[in-house]
Amino acid sequence: MAEGKKIYFASDFHLGVPTFEKSLEREKAIVRWLDSIEHDAAEIYLVGDVFDFWFEYKTVVPRGFTRLLGKLSTLTDKGIPIHFFTGNHDMWTFDYLEKEIGLIVHREPININLLGKSFMIGHGDGLGPSDPWLQVFKKVFANPLCKWLFARLHPNFGTGLALYLSRRSRIATGTADEHFEGEDKEWLIIYIKEQLQKAHTDYFIFGHRHLPIDHPIGQSRYINLGDWLKYRTYAVWDGQNLELLTFS
Repeated sequence: MAEGKKIYFASDFHLGVPTFEKSLEREKAIVRWLDSIEHDAAEIYLVGDVFDFWFEYKTVVPRGFTRLLGKLSTLTDKGIPIHFFTGNHDMWTFDYLEKEIGLIVHREPININLLGKSFMIGHGDGLGPSDPWLQVFKKVFANPLCKWLFARLHPNFGTGLALYLSRRSRIATGTADEHFEGEDKEWLIIYIKEQLQKAHTDYFIFGHRHLPIDHPIGQSRYINLGDWLKYRTYAVWDGQNLELLTFS
């Protein structure tokens, strides 16, 4: 990585909820953040639930998000790799984001070496002893038959139904859990400890939890990226320091 360059991480933009106006305001803030890091970004990792709902029909994609998609296209055209992790809200991306926007799509957590340090990066849904219903729904949503059946719905109905359900979710209504539960109850920490029994990893970076967390676990660190519905938090790695910051 060139001197002065950095690697950025963010997640859980949930564009599309709770209203058009608030989503648009948030989207503009995200684009301003991307503008602010463009000069020194070596890579950008978007770690899931960028969209509150995303489904690609063969010739139709969800309406909106043009400012963000345009900015991401500009960055990839400049040669900045942007990694897009599917979350539990936007797993139904097929090839549009790769072909049209130039994103590198990941559907599972990855283990990667970044400037001499080992990282595990993923959205975080379905890992460890999390909500068993979420694990069931994730398997259903990832099932090829279910995706084929949903694609048979008219986009107006299918997308409208999904957005209606999204706007009634705990995330959209602001009732998501916002308290750190302690190491023995935080299911991502439980998962991390299980992984550390297999092999050492320096940094674990996840989203999904919606609470900014920077927590040491032995010789490792767990960073949860929070969200942009409330916190506007992101992480940055310069090869020496990993920081969890707030954009304002």
